[in-house]
Amino acid sequence: MEDLKLSRAFTLIEPGPVVLVTTNDGLKDNVMTITWTMVMDFSPTFAITTGAWNHSYAALRDKRECVLSIPTVDLIDTAVGIGTCSGADTDKFGKFGLTAVPARHVRAPLIRECLANIECRVVNMVDRHNIIVLEGLAAYFDSARKEQRMIHAVGDGTFIVDGRKIDRTEMMRSKLPGGL
Repeated sequence: MEDLKLSRAFTLIEPGPVVLVTTNDGLKDNVMTITWTMVMDFSPTFAITTGAWNHSYAALRDKRECVLSIPTVDLIDTAVGIGTCSGADTDKFGKFGLTAVPARHVRAPLIRECLANIECRVVNMVDRHNIIVLEGLAAYFDSARKEQRMIHAVGDGTFIVDGRKIDRTEMMRSKLPGGL
C-alpha cells in the first residue's frame, strides 16, 4: 500500500449521492448543490452540511425547510454548474432550465427533472460542524424516468456513477433484528 495524504482521506468514504437542495426565502426559489449528505438510521431523517458561505443557508436557517432533489448522471453538468454560481445574483432555475414543481408540505419547490424529491423540515442545526438535520415529510420517485443512475462526488472534482444493483434483501432480512 502507498501512503495517502491524511487531508485526502475523505475521498475514500465520501458519501453520496449528489443532491440539489431547493429553498424559498419567502420571495424566491433557489437551489444549491450539496455533495455531503447522510441518512440517519432507518428513518426519514437526513443530514447535510452547509453554512453561511452558501446563499441558501439563510433560507434554511430562517424558513427551516427545503427539498432534497436527486439528480441523475445526465444532469451532472447542471449539478456542477449550480454548485459553481450563487443564488445571490443568479436565477438558477432559469439559467439551468429546471422546472420548479410546487411541493405539498413546504414552500421550496420540487425539481421535475430529478429522479426523486424529498420534502424536509429542518429539525436541528449543529453549528460547530455546519450540519443541518432534516426530517422527511414526503418523498417522490419518478420510476418512469429512463436514466436512474445517481452520481456521487469523490470530493476532488471527480464523480462516481451508480452501476449495477446487487440484491441481498433476503439475506439481510434474516440477519437484522426486525428485518428490513
